[in-house]
Amino acid sequence: MDRVILHADLNNFYASVECLYRPELREKPVVVGGDPTLRHGIVLAKNYPAKKLGIQTGEVLWQARRKCPDLVVVPPNFSLYLRFARLAREIYLTYTDQIEPFGIDEAWLDVTHSAKLYGTGKEIADEIRERIKFQLGITASVGVSYNKIFAKLGSDMKKPDATTVLSRENFRSLAWPLPVSDLLYVGRSTDKKLRRYMIRTIGDLARTSQYFLHFLLGKWGDILWSFANGEDISPVAPFGYEGIIKSIGNSTTTPRDLVNNEDVRLVIYVLAESVAARMRSHGFRCRRVQIHVRDTDLAVFERQGRLERPTNLSGEIALLALELFAKNYSWDKPLRSIGVRGMDFVPEGEPLQVSLFINEAERKRREDLERTVDILRKRFGYFSIQRGMMLEDRKLTGLNPKEEHVIHPVGYFHK
Repeated sequence: MDRVILHADLNNFYASVECLYRPELREKPVVVGGDPTLRHGIVLAKNYPAKKLGIQTGEVLWQARRKCPDLVVVPPNFSLYLRFARLAREIYLTYTDQIEPFGIDEAWLDVTHSAKLYGTGKEIADEIRERIKFQLGITASVGVSYNKIFAKLGSDMKKPDATTVLSRENFRSLAWPLPVSDLLYVGRSTDKKLRRYMIRTIGDLARTSQYFLHFLLGKWGDILWSFANGEDISPVAPFGYEGIIKSIGNSTTTPRDLVNNEDVRLVIYVLAESVAARMRSHGFRCRRVQIHVRDTDLAVFERQGRLERPTNLSGEIALLALELFAKNYSWDKPLRSIGVRGMDFVPEGEPLQVSLFINEAERKRREDLERTVDILRKRFGYFSIQRGMMLEDRKLTGLNPKEEHVIHPVGYFHK
């Protein structure tokens, strides 16, 4: 028997919640966006009046205002959005305990065993939509299928407030004519590569030789071929499932361009402190550090290196990050954003080989010091204690990346 999988997507989520709390804005073009003075000025979400004017998620606010001079921009309120996301999941829990979030506003539900109580997949989807509209005051689109990929595709096909069913019988007629970029994990780069070989629709992808796709894209070619042919068998994770944490990182778009190594040093230390504190709170040490750098032309590069020994000390993470940066960037252009990530974890309690070339007593002292800083910041606030270097440029260092982070979608695969 085929599974019955739903994918629920809360329509224009951030903007819908804002307009719910501010009814006077409902008929006006509204976007939720970051603060342009801090260079976080992009469109995070838009309502339908803004969408009709051609405003797109991800474009910068000045471009959006060119399309609509009367555009209303409201700052994001993530705590409010999280509250609504929790309320939506309480509704989902009525029907199943197999609920897998995909970001803050989307989730898969496996309702295979709920049919005897609540009806067909479409009937359950319609009931969920009505409850979200009545109880939360916002709308949702729901895709219904026998696998997660087509359920997600279905929720994207009709918006707002619609149910779309993609079955074994109709997916070729409904899904295959769609652009290949509509398929989950076909990004801009993959789409461009596929188009070079006249693979423009999901149907083109499905009919292409799997061997050729493997040659072209490696293992992703095999995965995308199975997606297009409806052969996805990945399970919906149970509610409350937490995947294994494989890395911890923070990044920031800086309030001004970074123009020299000293600017980079200040920002990397801020980020390294956040990454180290988060690793300590989870009981990890990392063996590798990765940096992510974007210049003012939005060109990006990433580099990673191995630490001499596992650590959750901010100074050791920052030093390797700075070394990676110095070796790989020649200052052709100023920088717009930087990220630091700890990877390849080991448990904090795992024994470490004592080194003759490292002052173990000094290292233990620094560990105790950073844990004391964690306690002080938790009690008195992040800015209650900082490194002296942070006073050199408060514009660059006046952020708390451990708390002030954007909520990003989680990954699809669970290893």
